[in-house]
Amino acid sequence: MKSRIRCSEVTVITTLGLFIFTAIAEIVGCYLPYLWLKKGASAWVLLPAAISLALFAWLLTLHPTAAGRVYAAYGGVYVTIAIVWLWGVDGIQPHRWDLAGVGLMLAGMAVIMFAPR
Repeated sequence: MKSRIRCSEVTVITTLGLFIFTAIAEIVGCYLPYLWLKKGASAWVLLPAAISLALFAWLLTLHPTAAGRVYAAYGGVYVTIAIVWLWGVDGIQPHRWDLAGVGLMLAGMAVIMFAPR
């Protein structure tokens, strides 16, 4: 008999927190080479970029569900954090359509990760 794991508040908070840290690691790992290639930053930024991308890959392995499901759901959180980055780091205020897209992405993530199985 298969055991069913119920979706608790702790599970939701832990999953979202892990996804947020994962997205930040990925964005930093991609943003630093961008600074080197486009903004004239030192090549030394590639070292923390590589570490950040390795951290990103490791964080994705910490979820206790199938990898494909994690990757699919993670995409919704990644888009959300990228829009936050757009606003906080790039200084560009998101458009209402950006925010609508974030809402759709987070709804999709919630269905993928937290729907009863």
